Amino acid sequence: MKKFSIALIILLFLGSLSNAQPLAIVHAKAYVVPGSPPIEDATILIQNGRIVEVGAHVVLAADVRVVDAKGKIVTPGLMNSGTELGLAESGSDDTTDHAVTAGPLGPAFDVQYALNPNSTLFPLARSDGLTRAVTFPSSSAIPPFAGLAAILRLSEGDDIVDRTQSAMFATIGGMASSRAGGSRSGQWILLREALNEAQHYAETAKEENKTLPERDYLLNRINLLALLPVAQGKIPLAITAQRVSDIRQAIKLADDFQLKIVVFGADEAWQIAAALAEHNIPVVLNPFDSTPATFDQIGARLDNAAILQRAGVKISFSVPGVHLSHNAGSVIREGAGIAVANGLPWDQALRALTLTPAETWGIADHYGSLEPGKDADLVIWNGDPLEPITAAEAVFIQGKQVSLKTRQSELQERYSPRQKNNPWPPQYR
Repeated sequence: MKKFSIALIILLFLGSLSNAQPLAIVHAKAYVVPGSPPIEDATILIQNGRIVEVGAHVVLAADVRVVDAKGKIVTPGLMNSGTELGLAESGSDDTTDHAVTAGPLGPAFDVQYALNPNSTLFPLARSDGLTRAVTFPSSSAIPPFAGLAAILRLSEGDDIVDRTQSAMFATIGGMASSRAGGSRSGQWILLREALNEAQHYAETAKEENKTLPERDYLLNRINLLALLPVAQGKIPLAITAQRVSDIRQAIKLADDFQLKIVVFGADEAWQIAAALAEHNIPVVLNPFDSTPATFDQIGARLDNAAILQRAGVKISFSVPGVHLSHNAGSVIREGAGIAVANGLPWDQALRALTLTPAETWGIADHYGSLEPGKDADLVIWNGDPLEPITAAEAVFIQGKQVSLKTRQSELQERYSPRQKNNPWPPQYR
């Protein structure tokens, strides 16, 4: 058998990619750029996992595989701005990897190494139209930091990571203050000192071995290195904070350190919507919050999203608790619908599920809209995607149609009344 050279194998591989059969979604009501009006009777041409052309008068070659949307709504794949997908399965310790409680890891706690592509929650999220998600750590051993998040691409198989170390997370607020000595002031002092140390380290550490300069540091080397991209403005610092006074401190932090800040939670953000817009600080909020669960959330209200959007704040959604992993797709669709019912324009709610999170987390260069050149992540819906009863008829991730089968649908089929005449017991079917 002849041996192939590496160069020849690469050429054959590239050739197979260039000759991949193109796909066209036709007769679609396509929301090409969410937030803008749709294109009626649109054709979306896809090849090699990317969108090639979109419009009402696209000419197709004879070899194009065609999927007829039959006039139904087609949107970019949805994105959840805050999940624990791949990090939490059932809640038991052996399936939970989103936090560390002891040891040296603070800012350096990085969730990427624990991600489980075989999670049964991925198919469920995909079946609800979710194709991208931020998965983030809940806490680390060094407060107020939680650690480094990753952006997931919910494709089938092992290749699920879109971007690692995409943001640093920190938690500020009354419920978490005990871990920083008992006061939220302590949380802010620790956060500021850590950023000061990272900036000083970046300026003075020796490049060849990254040794610590002569200074009394609170953080060790591994944590300082993890903070460098934040201090240098390369990745955002996502601060979980609900109370308006803490959100003001986040704005001041952005000014003082010239950081990219994302405010997470932000139940009282509506009170300073203009300031957030002026400083171009995105907000990730829970659209279901209407009553306070803590004293930090006294000002929670259902029209938070609408007020922020009218002021020009970029908004996207995350729903805490069990929905950080379970039903991570369906719950943000329902939440977006709740926001619409309370004043958020429908097109802006769709944007908050697609393009805005892509912009917030730095992947809008390849995701978030159906524009040519971007990844072909899209969903064909059988109705309004913001209605809970609507379902995804077809989901494509990087141009590949994925299965909508889930563990739930398989259980439904196994124990369906339709099986009553099947002679085999359920475990053998």
